[in-house]
Amino acid sequence: MACVLLLSPFAAADERPEKAGKAGKTAPAPDLYESRVAPFVARHCLSCHDESKKKGDFVLGPYAGVEAAVKDRASWRKVAEKLHAGEMPPKGKPRPSAEDTAEILRWIEQTVLPSKSPGKRDPGRVTIRRLNNYEYNYTIRDLIGLDLKLADDFPSDEVGYGFDNIGDVLSIPPLLLERYLAAAEKIVDQAIVVPAPTSAARSTKPKEPTPKKAKGSRKEKEEAAPALPESHRRILFVMPKTKADRRDCARQILERFASRAYRRPVVTDEVTRLLKLFDLAEKNNDPFERGIQIACAAVLSSPHFLFRVELDAKPRDDSDIHPVNEHELASRLSYFLWSSLPDAELSDLASRGELHKDDVLEKQVMRMLRDGKSRGLVKTFAALWLGSRAMKLPSPDTSLFPAFDEELRSAMRRETELFFEEVMKKDLSVLLFLDSDFTFLNEKLARHYGIAGVKGDEMQRVSLSQPELAGGRRGGVLTQGTFLTTTSNPTRTSPVKRGKWILEQILGSPPPPPPPGNDNLKEGKSGAGSETLRQRTEAHRSDPACAGCHSRMDPLGFALENYDAVGAWREKDAKLPIDASASLPDGTSFRGIEGLKRALLDRKRDFCHCLAEKMLTFALGRGLESSDEEAVDAVTRQVVQSDYRFSSLVLAIVRSEPFQMRRGEKVAP
Repeated sequence: MACVLLLSPFAAADERPEKAGKAGKTAPAPDLYESRVAPFVARHCLSCHDESKKKGDFVLGPYAGVEAAVKDRASWRKVAEKLHAGEMPPKGKPRPSAEDTAEILRWIEQTVLPSKSPGKRDPGRVTIRRLNNYEYNYTIRDLIGLDLKLADDFPSDEVGYGFDNIGDVLSIPPLLLERYLAAAEKIVDQAIVVPAPTSAARSTKPKEPTPKKAKGSRKEKEEAAPALPESHRRILFVMPKTKADRRDCARQILERFASRAYRRPVVTDEVTRLLKLFDLAEKNNDPFERGIQIACAAVLSSPHFLFRVELDAKPRDDSDIHPVNEHELASRLSYFLWSSLPDAELSDLASRGELHKDDVLEKQVMRMLRDGKSRGLVKTFAALWLGSRAMKLPSPDTSLFPAFDEELRSAMRRETELFFEEVMKKDLSVLLFLDSDFTFLNEKLARHYGIAGVKGDEMQRVSLSQPELAGGRRGGVLTQGTFLTTTSNPTRTSPVKRGKWILEQILGSPPPPPPPGNDNLKEGKSGAGSETLRQRTEAHRSDPACAGCHSRMDPLGFALENYDAVGAWREKDAKLPIDASASLPDGTSFRGIEGLKRALLDRKRDFCHCLAEKMLTFALGRGLESSDEEAVDAVTRQVVQSDYRFSSLVLAIVRSEPFQMRRGEKVAP
């Protein structure tokens, strides 16, 4: 949905609970539709969107009355988004007052959007999906105790809805299946130590006589014995004392290992099948450890390990809405926050049937966010949302930007990751992503930003609260090198890319793709010629086919033109002073980064809504549907009412119906 900058009437309603009532649900006057809403629509909407004109293939009404109107939730949601964004009425048409717009928006939010349908809402159904490469690496690390990163050599994961954990795009090509099998063998070879064969089995050559040695001390014998790695002790937590004990010990080992790997208690038949592999090794007189290796490799090659599977114990119709079971909830939670399997505490709570309790769930979320494994959320969700993973792609022209090198690239990426981690670990306001009085720098990056006083190669938290520190030019993700570099071209900045990124990642309103053949802005070196990039861009958007979208994107990018293609501050382009002023279609005007930040903070509810959409998409591993809209709205309200704390965003998602519930599979007739 298209979007421009405007103070949000929704935000005003949500952020003034004394006027809006509890959770913004104050009942409107009974005659509000007839007296205010219908006349508003007649004055400002029907000239373009009645049944005869259908501009934009959108028709509003006609409605027989308020009851018929509130049933058309999809149309009213679109009206709300357009009014909220300031896009409608279009330029040149009479515009309603801010008070009238706010009144209509409150009516839509309070009367139309809340669900009136009885029973539970459809929480959707997540496709059975495989572990992506990051999840595979982290899961092996936490299951085995070895950080092998074998998935780094797997084929790259596809991205859907902005993330690479979406079940619909996580296929298994033949090459990946081969890599899984090879990786399973490597893992067990490194994790489990198999004793060397006896001398008789090792060689038939006669032994050379060796001189007798005096008996050494107990300490010397212990030092001579090879130390077993933690992974070995973790898997083989029991060892047989006699040959008769071997199969029973193997059963205990495999039952525990498979339950951890499958993220649920295994059933007897599964353990029996694994024991058959162990029995084959026994028949070949292989060491006990070798039999465990073979069976564990089978576990790591199983669909129950490679896929996150949610299966109902009995067939359910697709209308059967029910909670996911305790172990499925534990898995959803751990792969959301850690991109890895549940730890012992989560699994134990699931086994006791306590994880669905709200107070228990909240305690676990807070524990998990503080845990070091929450860096998985930084490397997966944040890396794709804020673009730190994409920092490996830009190739700035070093003849134009000689300061850019691999060390600077790495520092920019680390700045973004550490910034997100700081907000997450300290439970700070998510609005700091829009503007902040701190960031993370090392000496090289600080010098690139024009900030003095930072020494050394290590990244460190740097206060930006003093005016002399870059003069207010830094703070928030839009001033970080990651964003500024990944949204530029090799030889110049790109106001279009930067504006598009803000619409997509900050305001949640991506523009449509450009018409074929309309990307006709000529490439040129920064500083070349007699026109600034802004002047060339404005000439490009004079084309009527381009003007509609560019009038929303370009001003956002123009406000950032003081940052060059690698994020350094500049005052001139093409030897001419930079014009960082911006004017949006609704008349909103601002200048430079400080004005842009203020404008975005005026739209903080929109930002929270966008962030809620993205994080819920990531948490569910699927694209959002119309049935998820109420959940996103509820998450947004909770964040606003909880002072924008990061934990309130996570907790609201974890408590949401789409996260905790699922529907059954459609039963064939």
